[in-house]
Amino acid sequence: MNIGEIARRAGVSRSTVSYTLSGKRPVSETTRRRILDVIDELDYQPNANARALKEGRTRTLGLVIPPASSRLTDMQLDFVASVVDAAARADLDVLLSPSGGDHDRSFERVITGRRVDGVILMEIRLEDARVTRLQQAGLPFVGIGRTARSDGMWWVDVDYATLIARCVHHLADLGHRDVALINRSAELVAAGYGPGHRALAGFAEAVAERGLTGVDYCCADDTLAGEACIRAILREHPEVTAVATINEAALPGIQRALETAGLAIPRDFSVTGVAASHWAENFRPPLTAADVPAIEMGAQAVQLLATSIATPEAPPRQLLLAPAVSLRSSTGPVRVRR
Repeated sequence: MNIGEIARRAGVSRSTVSYTLSGKRPVSETTRRRILDVIDELDYQPNANARALKEGRTRTLGLVIPPASSRLTDMQLDFVASVVDAAARADLDVLLSPSGGDHDRSFERVITGRRVDGVILMEIRLEDARVTRLQQAGLPFVGIGRTARSDGMWWVDVDYATLIARCVHHLADLGHRDVALINRSAELVAAGYGPGHRALAGFAEAVAERGLTGVDYCCADDTLAGEACIRAILREHPEVTAVATINEAALPGIQRALETAGLAIPRDFSVTGVAASHWAENFRPPLTAADVPAIEMGAQAVQLLATSIATPEAPPRQLLLAPAVSLRSSTGPVRVRR
């Protein structure tokens, strides 16, 4: 049912129906009541796209996720769930759009098609063409993560450099002198994945500050890769007694490989890192880790985006989070191996 049919049944012009719905011009109470009665009778719902054009708002946010061919990690899924939940509480819809590779056309449609009022970007690279494109288009956006030069953008991020450095200092305080970093995949790091680069920088700085010996390994996001990574560390650097990681998906494999090698955690080998709390708590024994507040980050991204949309003249805001390292049971004093 459209406005023309409502106008015909109410015996008024289309413009009168439009003014009644929008409130932009006064309509007599008798005419307004007649039009509303017809609307109630027909159970008419104004077309969302038409309403968006009139109001200049779609009440929809775009959430740009990694390519559909990639399996989302638990942390990424937490980001998606928290954004959707926070948007729903604000009476907003969320349009999911993959980006990268064959999905760039979908991203471009989000920008140019007036489908959304603003965009939340995930998995940001140090140099990210999507950020440049959004800035050129003038569409409000917020990053979960940030580029290398991010002063001019709105974002919320975890301070991976500081958190991994804290993990290394914790291991050094326990007497560990040879430590390893298990990073994300080589492909992600090579592509400029921000957390991977910042974690490596924090690791290197803390290792140098404490006079430790440190090695770093890239690892794909799955159990088998975690196993293979630990086997490589034990084979190539048998002196290593502890690892720090930002690769939560590799944790089950890390645990399995150490058990297979006959190394008890933390008696023989310590493990720490940055991970979502449920990964840390499901590790055996529970993982000493900085717990990533993924749910809170998604909600904060929605709040920042709503502010950016409502006040386009406002200066960009940034939130850099550095949660405390929760001391659980996966780290202990270094034990001299015989």
